[in-house]
Amino acid sequence: MSDTATPSVLFVCVHNAGRSQMAAAFLTHLAGDRVQVRSAGSAPADTVNPAVVEAMAEVGIDITAEVPKVLTVEAVQASDVVITMGCGDTCPVFPGKRYLDWQLPDPAGQGVEAVRPIRDEIEKRVRGLVDEIAPQA
Repeated sequence: MSDTATPSVLFVCVHNAGRSQMAAAFLTHLAGDRVQVRSAGSAPADTVNPAVVEAMAEVGIDITAEVPKVLTVEAVQASDVVITMGCGDTCPVFPGKRYLDWQLPDPAGQGVEAVRPIRDEIEKRVRGLVDEIAPQA
């Protein structure tokens, strides 16, 4: 990742319906065009978790148009930083990439009350990531 290139981040969880969607939405919201953002799942769900959509709406971020996407080798290769959230060894590993594993509860099957603390922890971690890889000029 050079100083002139836009850093690229890929968030990966199993279903790409909760944690990775929230993280990608926060990064897009906070960093704008300073970071290229992707999210994917090793076994994508059909839709984004409705409780996750509701929890994100509560903080002013609309993810109703998002759809779970399958994790591809190309997405990993195109990313500078790969952040996994509970997908274990299913994420391909390539030399030169930075890998982080965020241990977070899975919001699958949970109501919005259970999703809020997960959302807030993801926001905190994403804010730290933004400060590190895409600080304001």
